[in-house]
Amino acid sequence: MPRVVWKGAIAFGLVHVPVALYPASTANRLDLDLLDRRDFAPVGYQRINKRTGEPVSPSDIVKGYQYEDGQYVVVTDEDFREANVEATQTVEIVAFVSQDDIPPYYFDTPYYLEPGRRGEKGYALLRETLRRTARVGLALVVIRSRQHLAAVIPVGAVLLMNTLRFADEIRSMDELKLPGEDIKTLGVSARELDMAERLVEGMVEDWAPEQYRDTYRDDLMARIEARIESGRTHVLAETPAKEPAEAGAEVVDLMALLKRSLEGRSPKRTGGKARSENEEEGAVADEDSAPPPSRTAARKSAASGASVTKPPAAGRSARARTTASRNPAGEPGKDGGGRSGAETRRRRA
Repeated sequence: MPRVVWKGAIAFGLVHVPVALYPASTANRLDLDLLDRRDFAPVGYQRINKRTGEPVSPSDIVKGYQYEDGQYVVVTDEDFREANVEATQTVEIVAFVSQDDIPPYYFDTPYYLEPGRRGEKGYALLRETLRRTARVGLALVVIRSRQHLAAVIPVGAVLLMNTLRFADEIRSMDELKLPGEDIKTLGVSARELDMAERLVEGMVEDWAPEQYRDTYRDDLMARIEARIESGRTHVLAETPAKEPAEAGAEVVDLMALLKRSLEGRSPKRTGGKARSENEEEGAVADEDSAPPPSRTAARKSAASGASVTKPPAAGRSARARTTASRNPAGEPGKDGGGRSGAETRRRRA
């Protein structure tokens, strides 16, 4: 169980619910030390007095606010505690809003709220009220000498308090060079948009965060463990120089990438909307090989809801259909012109 951050109360209206605040996240990072490459001795973070150049012990370090150049006011831990006692002990809900109204870039750090002694009833009351009204509590809270805006959100049986960034902490988007919302002017066709939507629908899954993990950390640990096992613990690996990338924008064929993406997707087992793998491949192959239908035929097909192209027979891949169209007779060793492979090679030679 993580260590409690503080104990206080949730306040909404005249209701006070005693709670304890716990961290809801942890940083799963590699613990790396700084070393002197000459003898691999640890390099410490030494705090130096900028005037004398001498190291300063932690017991002699205090916090100070510079009100003029070189002039400071010392701020003690007591000042932090006594500045606003109520704010440091209360999650004060000041409004209720829809969670969808809060842009995702405002969310910062999650915390769990646990009811304190005799606080179970008020805790459950707030939790169920938020759930039934589809609202979250917008609150002000002080954590570790800093005030935060926060959202109190019902998640299952727990009340989650997620700190939010203040509006002046969010950078403006005005200086970003972003494409406009009129996609036609950007050259995005309706066909490309339709294929992209089909790709998204084919990749829809239920939210299961446990299936994802930090594979980069795993790969890095595998390299570290292999070096330990081989006894190469103090070897400095040389990083190969990489050639600089060529300048200039690369022209991307979105349609080709979308087709390849759809071909590589496995059939979706649930939902009923997704097409089978064979149907997807057939649509792609027929679009490549078949002549485009007339506008009249397309309008009739759209009105009736029928597909313009027939789905291919099960089990035939796009490559097999393409090969068959080039060699309709199915004769082995011949290309699309009816010549044998040996004859073709002699002609090329």
